[in-house]
Parts: sequence; C-alpha cells; structure tokens
Amino acid sequence: MRVFQIFLRVLPLLLSFRRDQKRWLLVGARLTRSPAFHERRAERMVTTLASLGPTFVKLAQLFAGRADIIPEPYVSAIGTLTDRVPGVPADKIRASLIESYGAPPETVFEFFDVQPLAAASLGQVHRARVDGRDVVVKVLRPGVEQLVAGDIRAARRILGLIASRLNTPHVAGLRTVLDEFEKRVTDEMDFRQEARYAQQVRRNFATSPNIRVPEVIDAYTRQRALVLEFIDGRRVDQLGDWITTGRVQADDVLRSVMELYVQMMMVDGLFHADPHPGNVFVDTDGRLTLLDFGMVVEVPIETRRTLVQTVFASIRGDVEKVVDGFYALGLIEPGADRATIVTLAAQLIALANEHTTATERIERITRLADEVMSTLYDFPVLLPGDMVYFARTAALIEGLGVRYDARFNAIRFATPIVLRLRREILASLGEPLGGERDVATVIGATLGSLVAIARRASREVVTTLASNLIPVLTSRS
Repeated sequence: MRVFQIFLRVLPLLLSFRRDQKRWLLVGARLTRSPAFHERRAERMVTTLASLGPTFVKLAQLFAGRADIIPEPYVSAIGTLTDRVPGVPADKIRASLIESYGAPPETVFEFFDVQPLAAASLGQVHRARVDGRDVVVKVLRPGVEQLVAGDIRAARRILGLIASRLNTPHVAGLRTVLDEFEKRVTDEMDFRQEARYAQQVRRNFATSPNIRVPEVIDAYTRQRALVLEFIDGRRVDQLGDWITTGRVQADDVLRSVMELYVQMMMVDGLFHADPHPGNVFVDTDGRLTLLDFGMVVEVPIETRRTLVQTVFASIRGDVEKVVDGFYALGLIEPGADRATIVTLAAQLIALANEHTTATERIERITRLADEVMSTLYDFPVLLPGDMVYFARTAALIEGLGVRYDARFNAIRFATPIVLRLRREILASLGEPLGGERDVATVIGATLGSLVAIARRASREVVTTLASNLIPVLTSRS
C-alpha cells in the first residue's frame, strides 16, 4: 500500500520531468522551461518529499550532491529540507528512551529538555545534563527502521518501473544513489556505530587547534540513543554577524573547512559523508566543529591515487590520460563512445588555455554545454560510489566560499594546507617523499577540481568534464 501512496505523490512530478523531453510523454519535441518554472517545480518537489517522511528527506539530501543528475535550482531547494522535518512528540521520545535505558529520561539524566534542540530525518536532538556536564542526546525516531526498509523497497519498485520506460544514464545515476543510501542508512540507524566513527575522527583531529569534534559519552550511548558533549556555536552558513563584528574571520573559517576535508580525504581516508551546513558549526571560540557521524565512509587508497593521477594528467594536457582517469573513477559508462568524450575533453583544455577572464571562460563552457546537450541529452556521465560524497563536500565548500568571499579560489585555500600536510598525504598514498612539492600541488588541484564537480552549470556532461579540467588548467595561467 505504501508503494502506491508514494507513487501517486510523485507521479505528477515524474510526468512533468518526462514532458521536458517529450511534450506528449511518448512523442513530440522538448518543452522549453523558464527559470521561474524550474524554481516553482523545485519547491513543489521538496514539499512532496517532505510529505513522504524521513526516508525521502534523507535520500533527497544524498541526491543534492549529484550535480550530474540534479541541477539547480533543485539542489538549493533540497537544501531547505533540513528545516522542514517535523519533530517527534515528547511522549514518543520518552518511550524510546525508556526502552533504551530501562528508565525514564528524568531518572537517567540530571536534566532533560523535552523540547528538541533540532530535528533531523532519522533522529532528534535534545539538551540534557549528566554527571554535571552539558550534553546533547540524539534519539532515533521511533519506528524509523521499519519505515526506511519499506520505503527503500517501494523506491526500488518505482525506479524499476521508470527504468523499463526510460533507461538512461540519469536513471542509472538514481539507482547508484539508492544503492549507496541502502548500504549506509543501516549503519546510520545504529548510534553505536556512529559513536565509533565520532571517536575515531576525534582522535584524528586531537592535535588540531582549529578543528573540534565533540566527545562521546560512552556510558550513556545505546543503539538508539547517542550522548555527546554539548558545544555551543553557529552553523557555518550563518556567521554573517560574527564576521561583520570581527568575532571570526571568513578566511579562517574557509581555511578550516578545507583543512578538515583535505585531511579526512587525503590523509585519514575516513570521510564525513554528510557535509551539509547543519553538520558543520563554528564554536564560541572560533573553532570549526564537526557534528553527526552517522554517514562516514572509508576512501580506498586506489580512489585517492587515481584522483591525483587524473588531475596530474590534466595539468600536463594529456587528454587521453584524463579520460582514462574518468573511466577508472567510474565517471563514464563503460560502453560510451570514447572518441566523443576525448573530443569534448580536448575542447575544454583548449578553452582553459585561452587568455580570457574566468567569467568569459565560464560563458564559453556554458555555450558548449548547450550545444552538446541540444543534440545529446542522455550523455553517459555518472557519479558513482565515493564520488557522490566528494561532490557533496564540493557543494558545501563552494557554497561557503562564494557566500563569504566573492573571490574565493579553492586552489588558493587548498595549496598551503596540502603543502603543510604533504608528508602525511604522501605516506597515506604510499608515495615516496621525493618530489613532494609537485605531488602536493597536484593534490591541491584535485581539491579544486572536486569543488568544481558541484558547480552549477547548465548541463550535466560539461559540468562534470569541465569541473575536472578547467579549474586545474586555468590555475597555470
């Protein structure tokens, strides 16, 4: 019954998206949609997703990192979903805590605030006090495990129906995200696993003066309840008045964000895979604070090494090696026409080497995108596995950068951090220490290209290719 409820809710949206390609669903030319239309449809989409419950809110947040299949303004609209999740009634939270602790919260804790501090798709957070310490208690939503399992089954059935009528790389991309979601969400609903990840990341940053990870209160952590030290602060995207008054410096915040993700991805290989602004704070002392470790992934060393090699090839202008890297990373479907991709990559390299301003280059890229996609809408560009999470991080870094600094340059921020961490990065990649400055520069460029993966271009194919070539190549001019 749930599958029919979901299908009926999403059917108007599915038909609307289908008519973008075929005016009469099966035949006819593509419809031309105005920016205002896309904004209205994006708002309708997030309203529908919010009404379907926590599974689809969480799934949509994962889709928000997929610049190859979810363009603007839909990405920005999905970002508002974190503010639309309704809270769980106090009596249900109380019952859940009694089940976890065998006693009511007012007995377990010296103080427990029944009003939630925040509500998320899978859990809800409350202020409390234990052993004289201010803490937060994250409580799993009652019944969410069964709901998520059923919703995933329903989503697979609906996606299978769509694929039978429209088997395109975009649909394949949706399947990839759903597969990743199913793998990760089970761990995310066991707070003991989240506690282990939080403790490991805290150890990794124990010596950092600029980055803080809350302490897990082990004695009070259960499968459905996680207790952490309380850290007061502001969301990283809501620092306007702090910056205006000089309480924090925008450059310092952006540098700390970059340092955080450089170390996680390139040194530790343990990557916080849910990097929306609600999970990244700045505390009252100006330190960057990372929250919510439900979705953490290990980055395989071969993935990291391939990223570095691909960007190094782009710096040399070796188009064939760049395309090899895209295939190795799973960015291109195995059966795709390689010659077409090589031609496009060569055009992008030529564009990057022209002596034009960044604005002019972006305009040229956009025109190229429109030309390509006017004849080849279903281009075989994918964003699989680990790249999904890198793209989400790219979106966070890019969004913060342009919010606080109109001249933000990811490479400028990444390079000194990478140089400082070069020995650790090389050791983690199993590379010799000789020539470390060159390798560090390549890794810095990699971070710049990852930021650009999520760049809001007009079409998916050139977004993906340009993001991995243009920022790196233009850094030489």
